[in-house]
Amino acid sequence: MRWVWRGLLAVVGLAVGAAVTLAIAGLAATPRLPPLTPLIEKARNYDVVIRRDRFGVPHILGKTDADAAFGLAFAHAEDDFETIQTVALATRGTLAASAGVEAATGDYIVNLLGVWNAVNSRYDRDLPADVKAVLQAYADGVNYYAARNPGKVTPGLLPLTGKDIAAGFVFKTPFFYGLDSELKRLTSATDDGLPKGSNGVAVSPSRSSDGATRLLVNSHQPYAGPVAWYEAVVESGEGWHVAGGFFPGSPFMLHGHNAHLGWANTVNNPDLVDVYRLTINPANRDEYRLDGKWVKFGKGVAKLRIKLWGPFSWTVNKEVLRSAHGPAMRTKGGVFAIRYAGMDTMRQPLQYWRLDKAETLEQWQAAMALQALPSINYVYADEKGNIGYVYNGLFPNRREGVDWSGVLPGDRSDLIWKGYLPFDRTPQVWQPKGGLVFNANNTPFQATAFGDGLDPYAFSPTMGIQTNMTNRSLREVETFAADDQITPEEFRAYKFDVTYSRRSNVAAFVGELLGLDPKGDADIAAAQAILATWDYTTKVSSRGAALAILTAQPVITARDSHDPKAPTARQALLDTIKLLKTHYGRLDPQWGQVNRIRRGTVDLPVDGGPDTLRAVYGRPGDDGRLTALAGDTFIMFVTWDRDGVLSSQSIHQFGTATLDAKAPHYADQTALFAAQRFKPVLFTEAQLAGNVVETYRPGFRAH
Repeated sequence: MRWVWRGLLAVVGLAVGAAVTLAIAGLAATPRLPPLTPLIEKARNYDVVIRRDRFGVPHILGKTDADAAFGLAFAHAEDDFETIQTVALATRGTLAASAGVEAATGDYIVNLLGVWNAVNSRYDRDLPADVKAVLQAYADGVNYYAARNPGKVTPGLLPLTGKDIAAGFVFKTPFFYGLDSELKRLTSATDDGLPKGSNGVAVSPSRSSDGATRLLVNSHQPYAGPVAWYEAVVESGEGWHVAGGFFPGSPFMLHGHNAHLGWANTVNNPDLVDVYRLTINPANRDEYRLDGKWVKFGKGVAKLRIKLWGPFSWTVNKEVLRSAHGPAMRTKGGVFAIRYAGMDTMRQPLQYWRLDKAETLEQWQAAMALQALPSINYVYADEKGNIGYVYNGLFPNRREGVDWSGVLPGDRSDLIWKGYLPFDRTPQVWQPKGGLVFNANNTPFQATAFGDGLDPYAFSPTMGIQTNMTNRSLREVETFAADDQITPEEFRAYKFDVTYSRRSNVAAFVGELLGLDPKGDADIAAAQAILATWDYTTKVSSRGAALAILTAQPVITARDSHDPKAPTARQALLDTIKLLKTHYGRLDPQWGQVNRIRRGTVDLPVDGGPDTLRAVYGRPGDDGRLTALAGDTFIMFVTWDRDGVLSSQSIHQFGTATLDAKAPHYADQTALFAAQRFKPVLFTEAQLAGNVVETYRPGFRAH
């Protein structure tokens, strides 16, 4: 038996040796912190003061634009450094080294899309000095916070540069029109299921009862993570003065207002991605057919370092392919290439900066005409009473007469489009006679009051413009568009509408449920009786909403994604009946018992639901309740009175302290948010006076 023990010891020895080797390799590959003193000393170059109001919202006052960007970055890092550094590492394609295998796909996509090839080759060429100064100053602000808090820093983060900040826009902007979903579809990966929605409304003086111009800024985002909203007011001595929403890692106000004008964004869904099936040379897998010839792929290697556990990590080398069409991938279904709007460009920071600094409609339109942002609807309003809507898209200049909606043959170069349609071909509405523009992720052909919209036949089918109507857009038609003299109170009430239109997919599905044969099942009959009397609202007091929404959403979501495993209406109803009886002992609990917003010790009922104008998307828990995790987040009401005087109000679903549960601003806005109440935006020095709780320079905050 001695030889058995020797064998076992040998195996154990090999395992230990392999583990030690992995640990040593992992530690050797882990970057060390760079010298921190230079990062701290660089802060001396910036002249900026941060004032926090009683809700913790930072008001940044810098001598120059760069000073203000530095202060914004430092303040945001104080409140959410972890997310900012996660965004930076993901943008570099190195997140898996600290976050593990789940981040490896994102790291690969950074390499696949050639994010850093575009940044390194175009940063100095495409971005003017003023934009690069703001980007670098923002990076310096994050570096300064990190250098003063080295225990929070992930190895490999420092130092950030302006290129890192610019790369974030190159990487993320195509995902807002669905490039990520297309990549997941090709690789059979699952989608995160989070909504990509929003509401935006602008009303001109002619439609307002008091002659004011009003703007609703109401993006729907996840409550936390890399695209969760952060509120700030930023002002510099060089004319940058904005209030609104910022993403982690963004030095630019992405939507909100400046001293003269404002805009809201909503996600649109034009066809901006083309997929090509490539024919591979049977004698050489590194060649594909194009115009009757075999052409070699451009090839590279993505070196993905992946954390395993503890000190252990492993580096995986994965090929990166490039064809004449664009990035290419080998999948189980074949080899595909993709071509997408904004590919290999990086002027996004320039356009955001010009939008922030625009003082007139003409300047704002000139910024939009830069066509650096490949998608996203814009709803605009200003101090002069101008309103407008842009179905923004970087529309490929595609060949007419071709069906671009499906997978294209990859062996024809005439299907590889070059360039984009000019900005004046983009669907847009300015100064509509009805004094109203709106969008809730619906077709641009229904963006105004009746009889005042765009002609669908004026736009080429190659643009792939969407034609759908969401429930929210139907309700905008039935509320805002049905009222030709909107009072301030009505404007707010319409935004918080909690109703499903009788023309919505939810109403159609309820009709489907009511048409089921109970087949003697008393529970189904009882459920149908409840649904028959439901008023299609999602008020916290509603006793039909839980049954309807919990049944409808899994089916509607699965059908929309063409999931072959979509449950039947009957099975979905039976599942909901079981859940409600188990957790509530009845089929008609009040919606507020089910639909909750939770944050730390705060646990409140909240009205609204999926695809209502009061948008709330919840995740089911083991207790049978839904915990809101996306939808309405940072909301602004912006008003210019009949004399052009600006005022605005805002609310955030949580507060400025994103991750620190012990911080006073972790959930101090949640109760207001649930009650549909707002706080004033303290935009000017006069408004801020008397409302400052603390004033400090970056790094010198009193505790």
